Amino acid sequence: EAQLVESGGGSVQTGGSLRLSCSASGDIMRTSCMGWWSQVPGQGMVRVARIDTLNVTTYLDSVKGRFTISPDNAKNTMYLQMNSLKPEDTAMYYCAADSRPDSTGYSGGSLDTSRYNYWGQGTQVTVSS
Repeated sequence: EAQLVESGGGSVQTGGSLRLSCSASGDIMRTSCMGWWSQVPGQGMVRVARIDTLNVTTYLDSVKGRFTISPDNAKNTMYLQMNSLKPEDTAMYYCAADSRPDSTGYSGGSLDTSRYNYWGQGTQVTVSS
């Protein structure tokens, strides 16, 4: 059973930066679409960024140009570099993996949370104005 553990959250002021890390057990990252999701209390999960098994990245419009998702397969760790943070970025951030590739070996994830079969426990990001 794979495990994902996030770290790196914290409190910063507007314009600050944080780097979230997602440590994955085993070799799951090499065969999975990996994603970062956010959730504000009382609201649904939002996919912030993802990287598929072809290393194609996709970002939520509101974070384009500010956030970067990047894997380090040698360390089994995925990162989310968050720059120019805004108060509206405040949320719990979760790392997730879709480790069920299709018959060609491709895994692209989805905007549907149910597609992701492994989730971390979350790390809180708070941006103050």
